[in-house]
Parts: sequence; C-alpha cells; structure tokens
Amino acid sequence: MRVSDFHFDLPEDLIAQHPPAVRGSSRMLVLDRATGILTDDLFTSLPNYLQPGDLLILNDSRVLPARLFATRAGLTTQPNSPRPAGRIEVLLAEQVESAQPNENIWRALVKPARKVHPGETLHFYESGHTEPALTAEVLAAGEFGERTLRFAPIPSGEPDFYARVARIGHMPLPPYIRREQSAAPDTEEDRERYQTVYSHETGSAAAPTAGLHFTPEILAALKARGVEIAYLTLHVGLGTFQPVRVSELKDIRLHSERYTLPAATADALNRALAEGRRIIAAGTTTTRTLEHIAQLDCIEPHSGQTSIFLAPGHRFQIVSGLLTNFHLPESTLLMLAAAFASTRAPEDPEQGRQTILAAYAHAIRHGYRFYSYGDCMLLL
Repeated sequence: MRVSDFHFDLPEDLIAQHPPAVRGSSRMLVLDRATGILTDDLFTSLPNYLQPGDLLILNDSRVLPARLFATRAGLTTQPNSPRPAGRIEVLLAEQVESAQPNENIWRALVKPARKVHPGETLHFYESGHTEPALTAEVLAAGEFGERTLRFAPIPSGEPDFYARVARIGHMPLPPYIRREQSAAPDTEEDRERYQTVYSHETGSAAAPTAGLHFTPEILAALKARGVEIAYLTLHVGLGTFQPVRVSELKDIRLHSERYTLPAATADALNRALAEGRRIIAAGTTTTRTLEHIAQLDCIEPHSGQTSIFLAPGHRFQIVSGLLTNFHLPESTLLMLAAAFASTRAPEDPEQGRQTILAAYAHAIRHGYRFYSYGDCMLLL
C-alpha cells in the first residue's frame, strides 16, 4: 500500500481549535466492524456500548509543558520581550537515559534549526527575570530539526528541572491548533483540557487525545456498568510531530517511545484474555503498547520501548475494541485505525482502508470535529 492511499480532503472549518465547552460532551461515531454500520451518538453514551466484564485500558501519561523558547548565548537581545531577536523554539520530545544522576538530556525539535548547532548554548528565561531559568548545551544535530540538549545541573535546594519547565513552558499543541500570534502559545484552558483527568506519569510531548473525552462521572458510570478499568503509560514522543516522509507503508519506521506496564494491569490483561473478555483500548498509544506487548513471551509487569507500526494486514492479538479521535490524512494513526477496522486481516488489508475512509467521509458529511480537540470514534 502507498501512503497516498490514505489521503482524504478535510474542510478546514472541521479542524477543532478548542475543546468542547464541557469535557465529555463530544460526539462519537460508532462503527460496527462486523456489519460496517455507522451510528451517530455522543461520548456520554460510551457505557451503553461496553459490556459488563469488558476491560478498558487507559494511557495515564501526563503532558509536559514541553514547548519552550530560548535565546542563543551571546546575542545582545532582551530575553523577556514578546518576540526577542534570535528566539529559538524548542519542543522537548524525549528524555535520554543517562548514567549520571540528575542529568537532564533531551531529544528535541528546534525551530529555526539552521541557526542551532552543536556546541552552542541556549538560555531559557522566565518572564520578568534577567537570569535564565534553564541553560542547555546543544550536543548533537539530527535530521528534520532534531537536536540533543544537555541541561545544566540545578543547584540543590532550588526548584528542580520539571518545576522550572512547568513555570516557563507551554503546552505542546499541534501545529493545526492555532492561537493568535499576539497571544501566548497556549491558554489556561489548554493547560487543563490538553490533559486527561487521570493523567499521572509526566513525560509526554503530546496528549493521548482519545482520553481527553473522559470525565470522572463517565469513568464512574463505566465502573457501575461492570467495566474493569486499568492503566498503562506510554510517553508520546518525536513520532507524533514528524510527518511520514516515505511513499510506501513498508518503508515506514517509527521513533521508539517509552512505556510501562504496571503489575495490576498485567494481571488484568492475563485474566481478561484467559476468560475471553473484550479488551478495549482508549487511543492509538494504548493500542500500540498492547500489541507490542502481545509479541513478547508473556504478559508481565515491565518497562520498555516500542516502535511498532500497525498497518492494514496486522492481526490484533489483544485489542478487541478501539476508541480514537479522527486523525490526519496520510498519518500512521489513520493507518492504525484502518488496520483495526478490518475484519478480514491479514487476508484483505484493503477492506480496512476502505472501511475507515468511508467512516471518515460520513464524519465529514455530518460535521464531526477533527483531530486533538475534536470528536471521537468507537470501533467494535
């Protein structure tokens, strides 16, 4: 299959720029994979579609306010002006493990990358301060704006790295979510609504957006219905921000992302599989983690990395239901949804592609809101 096989035209006014006024009030398009029947509904109806005994898996990763602005060392500029000359935008995407304690090394995307070279120093200022809150050395340059940064140690007794990032950073909203140029890159609303209500483990450079619809009330209703809920962690990294740059699906390679499977969730998965109960994944990040784990010798608590790419033809071994948002044309997330939409994989991968594109065409005709802050789709 070609990447272009997953193209569709989307009216710009269907790209959600803000979350719905009330969390959980999104629309939900339900696809019965066995029949191809589509049902227009609301996310609040989710408990009606799940059965007692279903196991719902959620990704509890918490988004780091990873969008930072830096000034290159040596420039004579006012660091606290709204748009200082030489300002560098830095998106922290993935922390690199280090043998040194308390060392913060990160892979990041920088813009404009052509101005940032190995050996340079970047200063990150908090508004109203003349001393930088953080300082980083550029260690290495990669493709497509990737840079490796090593942040200077923070003296003992002072606010730590994450506390400083929380003060000076902004939510890493996707580029299709636009804020006024004169305004801040994010808002107080974004700070709250670009996190799931159950987020816990900080480390993602983007939200696991299928989880943004859940509220404490809906989670309670699911439990009252007899649905078992468990959590894993996958930290969304560089792959979310990099477009597909090859023409054939067989040539796609994803960045690795860190995940953790807790003991309670491993136990819940083993019991559900042994008892033949459905396992519902909330989001593509959860789905990728579960299908990666399915390839291991056994399901047991552990941490690791996955770069699994799920495309039409994949036979799902753990996931039997998927809740997901509507994705970008020609994206790997759309390809994953197409893979899950097929009921004849791997014999007929084309079926899933046709099914998902037909569902997207229906969503466009009926005015569903797309992408991170948009509506959702339930595939059962």
